[in-house]
This record gives sequence, structure tokens and C-alpha cells, in this order.
Amino acid sequence: MTGAKRKKKSVSWSKMYAPHCEDIKKWCRRRLPVLEWAPQYNLKENLLPDAVSGIMLGVQQVTQGLAFAILSSVHPVFGLYGSLFPAIIYAIFGMGRHVATGTFALTSLISANAVERLVPQSSQNLTTQSTNTSVLGLSEFEMQRIGVAAAVSFLGGVIQLAMFALQLGSATFLLTEPVISAMTTGAATHVVTSQVKYLLGMKMPYISGPLGFFYIYAYVFENIKSVRLEALLLSLLSIVVLVLVKELNEQFKRKIKVVLPVDLVLIVAASFACYCTNMEHTYGLAVLGHIPKGIPPPRAPPMNILSAVITEAFGVALVGYVASLALAQGSAKKFKYSVDDNQEFLAHGLSNVIPSFFFCIPSAAAMGRTAGLYSTGAKTQVACLISCVFVLIVIYAIGPLLYWLPMCVLASIIVVGLKGMLIQFRDLKKYWNVDKIDWGIWVSTYIFTICFAANVGLLFGVASTIAIVIGRFPRAKTVSMKNTKEMEFKVKTETDGETLQLVKIISVNNPLVFLNAKKFHTDLMNLIQKETSSNQPFDDINKCEQNMLLTSLSNGNCNDEASLPCPNEKCSLILDCSGLNFFDYSGVSMLVEVYMDCKNRNVDILFAHCTASLIKAVKYCGNIDSEKQIFFESVSAAISTIHSNKNVGKLSDHSEV
Repeated sequence: MTGAKRKKKSVSWSKMYAPHCEDIKKWCRRRLPVLEWAPQYNLKENLLPDAVSGIMLGVQQVTQGLAFAILSSVHPVFGLYGSLFPAIIYAIFGMGRHVATGTFALTSLISANAVERLVPQSSQNLTTQSTNTSVLGLSEFEMQRIGVAAAVSFLGGVIQLAMFALQLGSATFLLTEPVISAMTTGAATHVVTSQVKYLLGMKMPYISGPLGFFYIYAYVFENIKSVRLEALLLSLLSIVVLVLVKELNEQFKRKIKVVLPVDLVLIVAASFACYCTNMEHTYGLAVLGHIPKGIPPPRAPPMNILSAVITEAFGVALVGYVASLALAQGSAKKFKYSVDDNQEFLAHGLSNVIPSFFFCIPSAAAMGRTAGLYSTGAKTQVACLISCVFVLIVIYAIGPLLYWLPMCVLASIIVVGLKGMLIQFRDLKKYWNVDKIDWGIWVSTYIFTICFAANVGLLFGVASTIAIVIGRFPRAKTVSMKNTKEMEFKVKTETDGETLQLVKIISVNNPLVFLNAKKFHTDLMNLIQKETSSNQPFDDINKCEQNMLLTSLSNGNCNDEASLPCPNEKCSLILDCSGLNFFDYSGVSMLVEVYMDCKNRNVDILFAHCTASLIKAVKYCGNIDSEKQIFFESVSAAISTIHSNKNVGKLSDHSEV
């Protein structure tokens, strides 16, 4: 009797705690994405491309780490640490499979403002430079500087973690593509400007603040006679070699399995040539200098200066997250997986907080490194972990050999690496053809970015986008004489018996802009998923008005891979766009994405009552088959085309027989 009671009690306890264990497992898999992809890692298929990509990425991490540390006004060795620890942490917590986190030009520029303000170059004379600290033999001046940069990284990460706790990832729909493109292009222009003194071999004081971009070029033209011809020629030669070899790698990447690591070859060749010819003393070229070996023990960043760096910390948190999220979402869209915006807050917050205890500058994902992972065929975050092994080898063995690396060559590598951001100027033509208001937002955001800073340009772009949309909505039509109910037609065909073809007509009755683009896509895909997964015919008529303005604040995520096309019915969807009063680039991009998703689901999608400007924008924005007609003047014309296509299909089948 007692044994039976104990058995019942144990069963009840197991039933009580089983759901809790499952919840814990789900939470761990959601917050530790590495637990999702690591157990399913295919060594045979993925290890070789990940290894090749990891080595190439490691070269980028080293060169960018050294350059961006100097850009952040700290010793170059701290850039190597910033290329190591954030990449490891993001590989564990991040969801972007092709996102390479490390040092970042934009965050380095922002943190440099705090470093130069709190520990200016003039204070180096007040600090006894000959007195070295116990940390890597570096001077007290260098340790004070990295302390400020680490404090910016720590506080910026704390802000990102607070945004994660507040679930502010749902507000990312405010960050439209034109704003992000203009901000990153403007920031890349700032980075190129910061490298001008190294490209020309000039000595220049630190210049920042509003209109600092123009003051730098004014200083260059005023002191044009101080340009070193040797540095200029070596910079031009390096840029030409880098551009040519990278273009050749891109052209022949399908024919050759391993691309030439031109960055590494250039670094080795330039360092060897500088050492043999003693360029530092013969021609006065600036070189990288001593790189100490090893990693020092962790130390907490100075907490007493957090209040003094709060402005830069907010800039690092916002700009770094926005740039990284755009790359993660682009990677997810390209390779068909999903990214949780809030989880990215957590991943990047931890990638800034934890490395700040290891003397790291602020980190984020970089477009050049992500594009490198694309081109070299990386599969997972294992490529980033392999790159960390390469960075460790440099820290413990190769670092001191980089003493003779000319700064002009390093600056050339950085400038060429920013090509992906700088060619975003070509987006202006796209925005002009799709929506001229987005074109104006791009231009104004870029101007604010180069005149002030990246965070200022970002805030201006978001504010102006919201203001323009608020101004456009009251002028949009709110009522229509058309019947806005969803209609369903059953078309009988005689091929292979009597089957049903479902034609669904959905009326879009609101403007399609960045505020409701995600909601529009989610609702439409959910509807298609629901209908294609059901084999039952439809007898009733349901109302389906897309009043998305009232529900646009939801940041819904849907798993498009979960649905399958209906095997028994050929589904067609007609979007009645007569109520789509105006649109922006985000809305048009979402229409194109809906078209491609429906095409992949074997669902025919047609557009009715589209304005000429909408047709032009969709054709320009998307890669749509021009031979197939998808735009119609009316719903009835679209339905007639569906009938005729069915009849053509019947005739072709009969002719084959």
C-alpha cells in the first residue's frame, strides 16, 4: 500500500516537473542559438568551406582590428583583442549565421571622441611615458586611453541589454532601409576621411565635432606641401593591387576553390620591404610599431567615468546595433532563416559588456567581413570561431613581426574594405525611381551624418521618416465605393478529372510603408499558409480588409518554411491595390518579397488596379519575370487570364498526347 502511494506520488511529481523541464529547454535554445545549429553541424559538408572562410576572415579581423584600434585612439594591440572576444560571444548568442562581429569603424569613431576628450594627446607629456605598467609593458597613458574605450564598450553593452529587457526589438521597423543605407555610407565617408592623413603621410592633429569632416580637408589643403610622396605612391599602389585582385577573385570565384588572400600577401610584402629598405628612417614613413605578445588578465573598466561617456555609449549602442541588425536580416533573407531582433540586442550587448573586461574597444558587425563570408562560402558561425584561432596565433606569435607594417598600407586596406558601404551611393538611383521622398530622406540623412556624426544622422533619419509618413497619412483616402470583401471563386477544370482551383482576392486598403510592411507580409503569409495547408473547399465569404495602420506596431515573425504548397489545388492570389494610396521603398520591397515567397510556394499572385508609379517601382525594385503578365487593370481581367492560362494548359496537354 505504501509502495503504491509512493509510486503515485513519484508519477505526480514527474508530471508536474516535466513541463517545466521542456520550458527550460525551449528557453535555452531560444537564448543560446548555438544549441540549435551546433548539434546539427555536418562536418563533411560544412567544415572545409567554414575553414577556408575562417582563415580569410581572420586576415580581415587582424587588419581591421589594428586599424580600427588606431581609429579609436588606442594602442593597436587592443584591436586584436576586440577581434577575438566579441566574435566568440556572438557565435554563442547571435542568430546571424554569416555575421562576423568584431571591431567596427563606426563605433571606433564614436569611442575616439570620448578617448580624445578625457585623455587628450596633450596629457601624454603630463603622464610619465617611460613608466610602464604591468600590463604588456604599455605606458600609463595607453592604459588610461583603453580604459575610456572599454568604459564606452561596457556602458554601450549595458544599454543594449536594457533594450533587450524592454523588448525594444519590436521597434526596429522604424529603421528603414534608406536611413540605414545613408547612415552607413556617411559613416564610411568619415572613416575614409580619418585615413587621409595616413594615405598622404601627413601629421595631423585630432579633429572632431560638428563640421569636423570639412575642417580635416581644409587642414589637408592648407598643408598640402607636407604630403610625403613616398607614402602617397605606396598608398595608390596598394589600393590598385587590392581592387584588381579582389575583382579577379570575385570574377573567378566559381572556377577557383580558394581565393587569394591579397590582404595577407600585401601585409607580408609591405612589412618585408619596409624592413629591408628601412623606410621608417629613410623616407619617414609611419609604421605600426611594437605589438606586445599575449593577453593580459581581465580587469574591470573604470566605473567612475561612466557618466562622462554616456553620450558616446548611446551612440555605440544604437549605431552598432542598427548596422549589425541590417546585416543579420540581410543574411537571414538571403539564406532563408529567421532572426529575432530582441535576441540580437542580447547578443551584441553581451559582446560589448564581457569583452570590456579584456581591454576591448566597442564592437559590432561589419559589412566587409559579412560580404567576405558570403563570397568564400561560409556555412555557419564555425567560420568565425576558426578566425578566432587565427587571431590568437597573431596575438601570441606573429604580432611582433608586424612592427614594420607601413600605416599607409594599413589605411589602404581599410579604405578598400569599405567599398561595400561606399557603393551604396548607387542606391540613389533606385530610390529616385521607386519613391522620391525616400531619395530625399537618404540625401538629408547622409548630409547630417557627415556634418555631425553617425548617431545624429540616424536619429534625424528616423525622425524625418516618421514625420513625413504622419504628414502623408491624413491625405490618404479612407473610404472607397468598391466592395472590399474577400471573394473566392471555384474554377472547374477538366485536366486529370475535376479539380478545384482556388482564386482569392484580397483588397489592400491602406498605404504600404515601413510602419506596416512587416505586418502586411506576416498577415498575408499566414493567410496563404492557412489556405494552402487545407484541402477543404471554401463555401463562405469572409471579410479580409487589410486595415494595417491600426495594427502596424506589431513586429510579427513567421516561419515561412513551415508551410507547403497544396498538392491537390492550384492556388492563385489577386491583390486588389486600388486602396493602396501611397507607398515607400520599404513597402515596395515587401510587395516584391511577397511575390517571390508566393512563387516559391507554388501560388500564382497577380496585381490589379495598380497605379503606373507602383508598377514602375515594383518592376525596378524586384527581379520579376517580364514575360509573365502580373499587372492588370481590373480584377476581372486578372480572373480571365487565370481562365485562359488553364485552357492553354489543357491544349498543351492534349497536343502532347
